[in-house]
This record gives sequence, C-alpha cells and structure tokens, in this order.
Amino acid sequence: MKIEDEIKGRFRNEYHKGLINIVYTEKQLSFQFLQFIKKHGLSESQYNVLKIIRGASAKTTISIGYIKERMLDKSSDVSRVVDRLYHKKYVERRENLTDRRQKEISISKIGLTLLAEMDECEKKVDLLLKNLSLGEVKKLNILLDKIRG
Repeated sequence: MKIEDEIKGRFRNEYHKGLINIVYTEKQLSFQFLQFIKKHGLSESQYNVLKIIRGASAKTTISIGYIKERMLDKSSDVSRVVDRLYHKKYVERRENLTDRRQKEISISKIGLTLLAEMDECEKKVDLLLKNLSLGEVKKLNILLDKIRG
C-alpha cells in the first residue's frame, strides 16, 4: 500500500515522502519484531545486548563500552540494560582485575538457552521482508547504506 494511503497525508516533495516512508516502515517492522521478543520477556535493547555478547563470546572480556559500540540504538543506557539482564540471570558480571571501574560481562547458560529458544524469532524476522525478492532486499541494503553515507 502506498504511504499516502497509509497515513492519509501529503508530502512537500519526493525527499520528504521518502523520509516519512522510511520512518513509518521502520516503526511498523519494529512493532512486529517487538511482538516476537516480548513473548520471551525481553526488550529490544536487552535482546540486542544478549546477541552482541553471544556473538563476541570468543573474546576474553566484554566491557560495557564494547557492547555500546555495537548497539543498534546508540541512545540505550547499556549499563542499565546489562543490570536488568543480570537480575534476570541472563548475563554474568565480574570485576575487571586491572581496572575496577570496568566490569567483564559474559552470557550465562540461562541466557544462551533463552537465545537458542529465540532463534525461531530470527526466522520470523526474515519474513518481515517477505514481500521483497532477494534481489530487491540487496538493492534496499545498498540504498540504505548509501543514505547513511
């Protein structure tokens, strides 16, 4: 459906229309994704942090700064997100022996089990773009990369 019909609005020009279209589409996709992860009691930021930690498991220590650099939402308060995951027993924290201000973060067995259960979410997320062919998705990725410069 066309964006004009979705929001019943008008646009100053095609650039304005494009920006509104991106924002509106992102909100819709994000909402659908949230429905998948909500079933597991996680927020989008918590899920992102768990995936980052699991993906970096080969690294000996993972700091808050390391996680912050890789977050999708740069405005997230990573320390609080990690605290919430710690209280849910999904991550473990240890004091860094060389720098007491730093914490070493790792994913717990419970956290790994949760992500293994949630791998089905990954397959469902792929379906959010089912209206596009593989070629169209590749073009979309190129265009989105180009927008970010």
